[in-house]
Amino acid sequence: MTLIPKSHPRRKSLLIREKLVNGFDNGLVAKEGLLAQGRGEAFDYLLGEKTNKMAKTAIRVAAAQILLADFPVISVNGNVAALCPKEIVKLAKTVNAKIEVNLFYVNEKRKQNVIKILRKSGAKEILGVDKQSKTTLSGIDSARRIVDKNGIFAADVVLIPLEDGDRTLALRKAGKIVITFDLNPLSRTSQTANVTIVDNVIRSMDLLIDASKKLSKRNQMELKKIVEEFDNKKNIAKSIIEIRNNLLRRARFA
Repeated sequence: MTLIPKSHPRRKSLLIREKLVNGFDNGLVAKEGLLAQGRGEAFDYLLGEKTNKMAKTAIRVAAAQILLADFPVISVNGNVAALCPKEIVKLAKTVNAKIEVNLFYVNEKRKQNVIKILRKSGAKEILGVDKQSKTTLSGIDSARRIVDKNGIFAADVVLIPLEDGDRTLALRKAGKIVITFDLNPLSRTSQTANVTIVDNVIRSMDLLIDASKKLSKRNQMELKKIVEEFDNKKNIAKSIIEIRNNLLRRARFA
Protein backbone atom coordinates (compact mmCIF):
# COMPACT_ATOMS: atom_id res chain seq x y z
CA MET A 1 0.00 0.00 0.00
CA THR A 2 1.10 3.55 -0.73
CA LEU A 3 2.15 5.51 2.32
CA ILE A 4 -0.21 8.49 2.51
CA PRO A 5 0.81 11.04 5.18
CA LYS A 6 -1.75 11.53 7.94
CA SER A 7 -1.37 15.26 7.38
CA HIS A 8 -2.59 15.03 3.78
CA PRO A 9 -5.82 17.09 3.49
CA ARG A 10 -7.52 14.49 1.31
CA ARG A 11 -6.08 11.38 2.94
CA LYS A 12 -9.44 9.61 3.39
CA SER A 13 -10.34 10.08 -0.26
CA LEU A 14 -6.95 8.77 -1.38
CA LEU A 15 -7.31 5.72 0.88
CA ILE A 16 -10.68 4.97 -0.70
CA ARG A 17 -9.13 5.33 -4.14
CA GLU A 18 -6.39 2.92 -3.11
CA LYS A 19 -8.98 0.36 -1.97
CA LEU A 20 -10.48 0.40 -5.46
CA VAL A 21 -7.08 0.06 -7.12
CA ASN A 22 -6.27 -2.88 -4.85
CA GLY A 23 -9.69 -4.31 -5.68
CA PHE A 24 -8.83 -4.07 -9.36
CA ASP A 25 -5.42 -5.70 -8.82
CA ASN A 26 -7.11 -8.53 -6.88
CA GLY A 27 -9.71 -9.18 -9.56
CA LEU A 28 -12.74 -7.69 -7.78
CA VAL A 29 -13.20 -4.45 -9.70
CA ALA A 30 -13.67 -4.03 -13.46
CA LYS A 31 -11.77 -1.28 -15.28
CA GLU A 32 -15.08 0.48 -15.74
CA GLY A 33 -15.54 0.39 -11.97
CA LEU A 34 -12.48 2.58 -11.58
CA LEU A 35 -14.05 5.15 -13.90
CA ALA A 36 -17.27 5.05 -11.89
CA GLN A 37 -15.28 5.67 -8.72
CA GLY A 38 -13.66 8.72 -10.28
CA ARG A 39 -17.04 10.19 -11.15
CA GLY A 40 -18.31 9.55 -7.63
CA GLU A 41 -15.18 11.07 -6.13
CA ALA A 42 -15.84 14.28 -8.08
CA PHE A 43 -19.36 14.55 -6.63
CA ASP A 44 -18.06 13.76 -3.15
CA TYR A 45 -15.70 16.71 -3.50
CA LEU A 46 -18.65 18.93 -4.44
CA LEU A 47 -20.55 17.65 -1.40
CA GLY A 48 -17.65 18.63 0.86
CA GLU A 49 -16.54 15.03 1.49
CA LYS A 50 -18.80 14.72 4.51
CA THR A 51 -22.11 13.12 5.40
CA ASN A 52 -24.64 15.94 5.37
CA LYS A 53 -28.04 16.26 7.03
CA MET A 54 -29.90 14.98 3.98
CA ALA A 55 -27.80 11.83 3.81
CA LYS A 56 -28.34 11.19 7.52
CA THR A 57 -32.09 11.54 7.01
CA ALA A 58 -32.03 9.06 4.12
CA ILE A 59 -29.90 6.63 6.14
CA ARG A 60 -32.47 6.64 8.94
CA VAL A 61 -35.31 6.05 6.48
CA ALA A 62 -33.33 3.29 4.76
CA ALA A 63 -32.81 1.54 8.10
CA ALA A 64 -36.53 1.77 8.90
CA GLN A 65 -37.47 0.48 5.44
CA ILE A 66 -35.15 -2.51 5.67
CA LEU A 67 -36.41 -3.38 9.15
CA LEU A 68 -39.99 -3.29 7.84
CA ALA A 69 -39.13 -5.67 5.00
CA ASP A 70 -40.30 -9.26 4.91
CA PHE A 71 -37.39 -10.32 2.71
CA PRO A 72 -34.58 -7.76 2.31
CA VAL A 73 -31.64 -8.46 0.02
CA ILE A 74 -28.32 -6.61 -0.34
CA SER A 75 -26.92 -6.62 -3.87
CA VAL A 76 -23.12 -6.63 -4.08
CA ASN A 77 -20.97 -5.71 -7.08
CA GLY A 78 -17.20 -5.54 -7.46
CA ASN A 79 -16.77 -1.97 -6.21
CA VAL A 80 -18.81 -2.64 -3.09
CA ALA A 81 -16.89 -5.85 -2.42
CA ALA A 82 -13.62 -3.91 -2.67
CA LEU A 83 -14.75 -0.98 -0.52
CA CYS A 84 -16.76 -2.40 2.36
CA PRO A 85 -17.23 -6.19 2.42
CA LYS A 86 -17.09 -6.44 6.23
CA GLU A 87 -19.71 -3.72 6.60
CA ILE A 88 -22.00 -5.45 4.10
CA VAL A 89 -21.83 -8.68 6.08
CA LYS A 90 -22.36 -6.83 9.37
CA LEU A 91 -25.40 -4.99 8.00
CA ALA A 92 -26.88 -8.23 6.65
CA LYS A 93 -26.57 -9.83 10.08
CA THR A 94 -27.99 -6.75 11.81
CA VAL A 95 -31.16 -6.57 9.68
CA ASN A 96 -31.44 -10.28 8.79
CA ALA A 97 -30.92 -9.65 5.07
CA LYS A 98 -29.64 -11.93 2.34
CA ILE A 99 -26.53 -11.08 0.29
CA GLU A 100 -26.53 -11.60 -3.46
CA VAL A 101 -23.62 -11.08 -5.88
CA ASN A 102 -24.68 -9.28 -9.06
CA LEU A 103 -22.17 -7.92 -11.58
CA PHE A 104 -22.61 -5.67 -14.62
CA TYR A 105 -19.32 -6.62 -16.30
CA VAL A 106 -19.60 -10.25 -15.39
CA ASN A 107 -17.08 -13.03 -15.67
CA GLU A 108 -16.92 -16.15 -13.55
CA LYS A 109 -13.43 -15.50 -12.18
CA ARG A 110 -14.35 -12.03 -10.93
CA LYS A 111 -17.57 -13.35 -9.42
CA GLN A 112 -15.63 -16.01 -7.53
CA ASN A 113 -13.24 -13.33 -6.26
CA VAL A 114 -16.20 -11.31 -4.93
CA ILE A 115 -17.66 -14.40 -3.26
CA LYS A 116 -14.27 -15.18 -1.73
CA ILE A 117 -13.86 -11.73 -0.14
CA LEU A 118 -17.43 -11.84 1.22
CA ARG A 119 -16.81 -15.25 2.79
CA LYS A 120 -13.52 -14.02 4.19
CA SER A 121 -15.49 -11.13 5.73
CA GLY A 122 -17.84 -13.53 7.49
CA ALA A 123 -20.69 -14.19 5.04
CA LYS A 124 -22.17 -17.65 5.53
CA GLU A 125 -24.75 -17.65 2.74
CA ILE A 126 -24.22 -15.91 -0.60
CA LEU A 127 -26.85 -15.92 -3.31
CA GLY A 128 -26.36 -15.46 -7.04
CA VAL A 129 -24.02 -18.45 -7.13
CA ASP A 130 -26.23 -21.45 -7.86
CA LYS A 131 -26.94 -21.75 -11.59
CA GLN A 132 -30.12 -23.69 -10.81
CA SER A 133 -31.52 -20.68 -8.98
CA LYS A 134 -31.00 -18.18 -11.78
CA THR A 135 -33.89 -16.26 -13.28
CA THR A 136 -34.24 -12.91 -15.06
CA LEU A 137 -35.70 -9.48 -14.45
CA SER A 138 -37.73 -8.10 -17.34
CA GLY A 139 -37.03 -4.69 -18.86
CA ILE A 140 -33.23 -4.90 -18.79
CA ASP A 141 -30.77 -6.26 -21.36
CA SER A 142 -27.47 -6.32 -19.45
CA ALA A 143 -26.08 -9.28 -17.52
CA ARG A 144 -27.54 -7.71 -14.36
CA ARG A 145 -30.96 -8.97 -15.45
CA ILE A 146 -29.84 -12.39 -14.17
CA VAL A 147 -30.81 -12.68 -10.51
CA ASP A 148 -31.35 -15.39 -7.93
CA LYS A 149 -34.96 -16.52 -7.70
CA ASN A 150 -34.40 -17.09 -3.98
CA GLY A 151 -32.83 -13.64 -3.55
CA ILE A 152 -33.42 -10.39 -5.43
CA PHE A 153 -36.24 -11.90 -7.49
CA ALA A 154 -38.17 -12.78 -4.31
CA ALA A 155 -37.18 -9.68 -2.30
CA ASP A 156 -39.56 -6.91 -1.30
CA VAL A 157 -36.73 -4.49 -0.40
CA VAL A 158 -33.40 -4.42 -2.25
CA LEU A 159 -30.37 -2.42 -1.14
CA ILE A 160 -28.25 -1.66 -4.21
CA PRO A 161 -25.09 0.30 -3.40
CA LEU A 162 -23.37 1.86 -6.44
CA GLU A 163 -26.00 0.70 -8.92
CA ASP A 164 -26.71 1.37 -12.60
CA GLY A 165 -29.92 3.15 -13.59
CA ASP A 166 -31.32 0.44 -15.88
CA ARG A 167 -31.53 -2.16 -13.15
CA THR A 168 -32.84 0.34 -10.61
CA LEU A 169 -35.74 1.04 -12.93
CA ALA A 170 -36.24 -2.67 -13.63
CA LEU A 171 -36.35 -3.41 -9.91
CA ARG A 172 -38.88 -0.65 -9.34
CA LYS A 173 -41.06 -1.97 -12.18
CA ALA A 174 -40.83 -5.42 -10.61
CA GLY A 175 -42.45 -3.97 -7.48
CA LYS A 176 -39.34 -3.80 -5.32
CA ILE A 177 -38.61 -1.03 -2.84
CA VAL A 178 -35.13 0.14 -3.83
CA ILE A 179 -32.56 1.75 -1.55
CA THR A 180 -29.31 3.02 -3.02
CA PHE A 181 -26.08 4.84 -2.23
CA ASP A 182 -25.17 7.28 -4.99
CA LEU A 183 -22.92 10.33 -4.75
CA ASN A 184 -24.47 11.75 -7.91
CA PRO A 185 -27.91 13.16 -7.03
CA LEU A 186 -28.62 13.70 -10.74
CA SER A 187 -28.14 10.07 -11.81
CA ARG A 188 -31.00 7.87 -13.00
CA THR A 189 -30.35 5.60 -10.04
CA SER A 190 -30.72 8.46 -7.56
CA GLN A 191 -33.84 9.77 -9.26
CA THR A 192 -35.47 6.33 -9.59
CA ALA A 193 -34.83 4.72 -6.20
CA ASN A 194 -37.31 4.92 -3.31
CA VAL A 195 -34.57 5.98 -0.88
CA THR A 196 -31.36 7.58 -2.13
CA ILE A 197 -28.43 8.09 0.22
CA VAL A 198 -26.34 10.79 -1.47
CA ASP A 199 -23.13 9.97 0.30
CA ASN A 200 -19.95 7.95 0.07
CA VAL A 201 -20.76 4.32 0.83
CA ILE A 202 -17.60 4.08 2.97
CA ARG A 203 -18.89 6.77 5.34
CA SER A 204 -22.57 5.92 5.34
CA MET A 205 -22.50 2.13 5.60
CA ASP A 206 -21.42 2.26 9.24
CA LEU A 207 -24.08 4.89 9.91
CA LEU A 208 -26.70 2.62 8.34
CA ILE A 209 -25.63 -0.24 10.59
CA ASP A 210 -25.86 2.02 13.66
CA ALA A 211 -29.26 3.38 12.61
CA SER A 212 -30.55 -0.16 12.03
CA LYS A 213 -29.45 -1.22 15.52
CA LYS A 214 -31.16 1.78 17.13
CA LEU A 215 -34.38 1.50 15.14
CA SER A 216 -34.65 -2.25 15.70
CA LYS A 217 -36.01 -1.33 19.13
CA ARG A 218 -38.90 0.63 17.60
CA ASN A 219 -42.28 -0.89 16.79
CA GLN A 220 -43.65 -1.23 13.26
CA MET A 221 -45.93 1.78 13.58
CA GLU A 222 -42.99 4.04 14.44
CA LEU A 223 -40.92 2.63 11.57
CA LYS A 224 -43.77 3.14 9.09
CA LYS A 225 -44.13 6.75 10.20
CA ILE A 226 -40.43 7.38 9.50
CA VAL A 227 -40.81 5.96 5.99
CA GLU A 228 -44.13 7.65 5.19
CA GLU A 229 -42.90 11.10 6.19
CA PHE A 230 -39.93 10.87 3.82
CA ASP A 231 -39.94 12.42 0.32
CA ASN A 232 -36.99 11.14 -1.70
CA LYS A 233 -37.32 13.76 -4.46
CA LYS A 234 -37.26 16.62 -1.95
CA ASN A 235 -34.33 15.11 -0.08
CA ILE A 236 -32.35 14.76 -3.33
CA ALA A 237 -33.21 18.35 -4.25
CA LYS A 238 -31.75 19.50 -0.95
CA SER A 239 -28.54 17.62 -1.74
CA ILE A 240 -28.31 19.45 -5.07
CA ILE A 241 -28.82 22.76 -3.27
CA GLU A 242 -26.06 21.74 -0.84
CA ILE A 243 -23.70 21.30 -3.81
CA ARG A 244 -24.68 24.73 -5.12
CA ASN A 245 -24.08 26.32 -1.72
CA ASN A 246 -20.69 24.64 -1.41
CA LEU A 247 -19.72 26.01 -4.82
CA LEU A 248 -20.92 29.49 -3.89
CA ARG A 249 -18.87 29.41 -0.70
CA ARG A 250 -15.80 28.41 -2.72
CA ALA A 251 -16.50 31.14 -5.28
CA ARG A 252 -16.35 33.82 -2.62
CA PHE A 253 -12.72 32.90 -1.93
CA ALA A 254 -11.72 32.50 -5.58
